[in-house]
Amino acid sequence: MKSNFSEIIKGETVTLVDFYADWCGPCKTLAPILKDTKTSLGDKVKIVKIDVDKNQELSSNYQVRGVPTLILFKDGKQVWRQSGVLPKEELVRIIESHF
Repeated sequence: MKSNFSEIIKGETVTLVDFYADWCGPCKTLAPILKDTKTSLGDKVKIVKIDVDKNQELSSNYQVRGVPTLILFKDGKQVWRQSGVLPKEELVRIIESHF
């Protein structure tokens, strides 16, 4: 996944990465919010979900200590990050500010 990951975040399209776990309650709350965000923004954003239990090295590289952790990448660089659940409106506003 790691070599693939740098390709995923490298493009010009803003990429939101959701580090999550299947056992995490807030992650389940965030899932439909991310889906709605993608629907609102369409092709202007890529949303990628990373299971921390299956991708421990990648999670460690990005110092993900809690789930859900959202990290926004633009041109392969981290431009924003936050842990926890955000309302859709706030998430859309944050992503749009990086277009």
